[in-house]
Amino acid sequence: MKNFLDALAAVLAGNAIYYLLMPHLPSVARHGLFKEDWGLLVDFAICTMIFVVVKYLRRNEGERR
Repeated sequence: MKNFLDALAAVLAGNAIYYLLMPHLPSVARHGLFKEDWGLLVDFAICTMIFVVVKYLRRNEGERR
């Protein structure tokens, strides 16, 4: 369940960050609805980075206990 919540938090936060940044990105990095494009890859990369950070912080939290 923790993994699901970590992934959900990463996707929600990553998408929020991407859609806030999207107007400032070059047109090639903007995602179009129902398309596989570079914008989708940028969005995925942001979500993945957040997921890795959340997992790293959770791992460090367990070591402190």
